[in-house]
Amino acid sequence: MSFMEIYELEKTIDQLKIEMVQIAEKTGLNSHDTLSCSQKLDKLITIYQKHS
Repeated sequence: MSFMEIYELEKTIDQLKIEMVQIAEKTGLNSHDTLSCSQKLDKLITIYQKHS
């Protein structure tokens, strides 16, 4: 994975964190939307950890 790909992954993770907090504030911590966003974030973080 190139430096630019890792950088883009970091940006995406940061954006998704913000989005997840906003969704949780609107729909609650246990809502389907919040949990779905959290799962996407978990997958991206796992990828990031493997390649950094």
